[in-house]
Amino acid sequence: MSHLGYLVAGWAIGIGVPFIYAILVLRRGRKLSEKVPFARQRWISSSEDQARIKDE
Repeated sequence: MSHLGYLVAGWAIGIGVPFIYAILVLRRGRKLSEKVPFARQRWISSSEDQARIKDE
């Protein structure tokens, strides 16, 4: 039982740190994608406005 704290801390760090990093990367990517000019946006980041333009 004396090593239980180390075991829990190891799992918490091993799962928690990558999870937090992934959230930070996604939030930063979302923020940066808003700064891309409309003409330079790629198809994967298309919005409803681009879909309407394509249908016209």
